[in-house]
Amino acid sequence: MNNPITVLLVDDHEVVRQGVRAFFEAHPEFTVVGEAGSGVEAVKLTEAHIPDVVLMDLIMPGMDGVEATRLVKNISPRTQIVVLTSFHEDEHIFPALQAGALSYLLKDVKMEELAEAVKRAARGEPSLHPRVASRVLQELRGTRRDEFNPLTDLTKREMEILKLIAKGLSNGEIAGKLVISEHTVKGHVSNILSKLHLADRTQAAVYAWQKGVIRRD
Repeated sequence: MNNPITVLLVDDHEVVRQGVRAFFEAHPEFTVVGEAGSGVEAVKLTEAHIPDVVLMDLIMPGMDGVEATRLVKNISPRTQIVVLTSFHEDEHIFPALQAGALSYLLKDVKMEELAEAVKRAARGEPSLHPRVASRVLQELRGTRRDEFNPLTDLTKREMEILKLIAKGLSNGEIAGKLVISEHTVKGHVSNILSKLHLADRTQAAVYAWQKGVIRRD
């Protein structure tokens, strides 16, 4: 049996979070790993849980959903963002998609459609409200360019895991050493490979030695 899809709920209205959570918890194919009432909380919980999908509201006090989306994707490229909002104007749609959101839905969506959108997001497939043309998403995706030194994009925890990979530890051994779940380790490894543009953990280990991340002391 496949692991359930891990979902993080982000909305500043508790009643919205409770309603969505109740629906997802009634379906075993989903696991709600946390709730955030702000963008700042969303970023912290993403780093802690590396969820498969984040349901992201856009209009929140303090850090809005667009900035939270950008930071979540920086921390965890494998995490897919499904925007769930009441706003469908251009000034909300385009920045959200440009920040890295995969899907854009309105809050009048039926729960069954929302669940299907989350399943699709976990597979990397977008779901867009009819007002949002597919070509807009394609154009925005085409403009993304992140060509820094890849190692600077890794979080402290990812650097820690990269060093352990280079030392030959398995996911299970890394999980035991860092006292986190093996599922979370797999998420971090996936993010490391994505950020370093590598195909597998063997390449990651070689890369770490070549770049001096780890040395033969």
